[in-house]
Amino acid sequence: MSPKKPTGPAGQVALVGSGTGDPGLLAVRAAQLIASADLVLADARVDDALLAGVREDAEVVRTEPGEAQGAALVAASKDGRTAVRLLPGDPYATAEGLKESEAVLKAKQRLEVVPGMTLEQAVPASAGIAASTPRTVARVDDSTPWRALAAAPGTLVLLTSAGQVAKSAASLVEHGRKPGEAVLVTVGGTTSEQRTVHATLDTVESVLADLSGEAVVVVGDAVKKADKHAWFESRALYGWRVLVPRTRDQAGALSAVLRSYGAVPVEVPTIAVEPPRTPAPMERAVKGLHDGKYAWVAFTSTNAVKAVREKLEEYGLDARALSGVKVAAVGDTTAQALVDFGIRPDLVPSGQQSSEGLLADWAPYDDVFDPIDRVFLPRADIATDTLLAGLQELGWQVDDVTAYRTVRAAPPPAETREALKGGGYDAVLFTSSSTVRNLVGIAGKPHDTTILAAIGPQTEATAKELGLRVDVLSPKPDVATLVEALAAFAVERRTTTEALPSAAHRRKVARAAKK
Repeated sequence: MSPKKPTGPAGQVALVGSGTGDPGLLAVRAAQLIASADLVLADARVDDALLAGVREDAEVVRTEPGEAQGAALVAASKDGRTAVRLLPGDPYATAEGLKESEAVLKAKQRLEVVPGMTLEQAVPASAGIAASTPRTVARVDDSTPWRALAAAPGTLVLLTSAGQVAKSAASLVEHGRKPGEAVLVTVGGTTSEQRTVHATLDTVESVLADLSGEAVVVVGDAVKKADKHAWFESRALYGWRVLVPRTRDQAGALSAVLRSYGAVPVEVPTIAVEPPRTPAPMERAVKGLHDGKYAWVAFTSTNAVKAVREKLEEYGLDARALSGVKVAAVGDTTAQALVDFGIRPDLVPSGQQSSEGLLADWAPYDDVFDPIDRVFLPRADIATDTLLAGLQELGWQVDDVTAYRTVRAAPPPAETREALKGGGYDAVLFTSSSTVRNLVGIAGKPHDTTILAAIGPQTEATAKELGLRVDVLSPKPDVATLVEALAAFAVERRTTTEALPSAAHRRKVARAAKK
């Protein structure tokens, strides 16, 4: 009997529906598959935001609409890779999805299909339309049965383009629908660009001037109560374009919070985090943690936690290497990064979440109660000396070690710089002093009408040093609280008569001037 040929790892293909385009409405299984994929073949109609969960080492390929990728999916699966095909809406609602499914099954490869939430399901709810029975759904095309649709009982939902809405309304009236029947038109549904207008069948044409793209049209009595239940477009930061100057790997969390308030985040990397030029001090300090050299280790940022964690894992160690060492965190966000690593910090400031707040709660060195007098302080190369000096004043010996370097990123595209200087953003969020310096250095100063928000007093001070006006100061140094503070500011500004025009308003005026 001849020996069996060795086989490689089994591959898999998943056809995933992107739904309405909102990353928050992806199925849980869809997000899991995207995060684990080796290869993602994403249709060009799928928004970039849906690719945020892709692994850094995964291959991402954009494909043109209508191009079936069956052969590529089969080849990837046979090569032992997990391949995800990301399609707009629902996979089986597209011609290419059906062809690709057949190709994968014919090649006897593992296939999984994850449906996407459809426009007719999600968009009316985002516009305040309660589900009603009966409900008739139709996509408008050359073969649309207008007589049957006009006679259909209950709520009517049409999927069409904004440019065809007036013609569709006229066809319904022509075939028997009442001219004064209520109509709701939504474009960009469930995304930060959603726009909804109310009208009647005979007046809808007059409210469509600024709408473009795919539209969901709801006709019927259910529209009359939509204003009472509308929530999507009434969120505090709805439609605001907010610039997020962050490190490349940290912008995602802040952008997700902004989207939950209805904002449109624009991520501009201003800082890149790199290893220290001389790794030896960090290596000695991390080994010292394991060898019992330190009484304390103090973390002042999530990047410091990440740097120590990666160095421990490089040596085959985990959180247990810190057993017997007390751990301090400068704030809740840093503390959560430690918890995610399996470490519950012994000290987090009870008051202000800053180096000063941490020092206020840190006990002086006592040679009776503290057998070891040394603290490991892993920090950025440009960190201030507040904590270092304060610990030394309390009698502690401190190993101040550069755990990572922060370097200025490359300038953003010209259109981003022009928008920043010309008032194209409603707000800019500063999450550290270095983001302030670096944004001004690579892109210039924001326009005077742009709202500036700072995460803490040090960041605010840096902004003022550079001649910037800070409108919003976060009461706690974490990104969620920073966005909450900006949202509260936006709500308050709407109630004043002195409110500045939003960037969206300025863009509208600029478009009108060009016509």
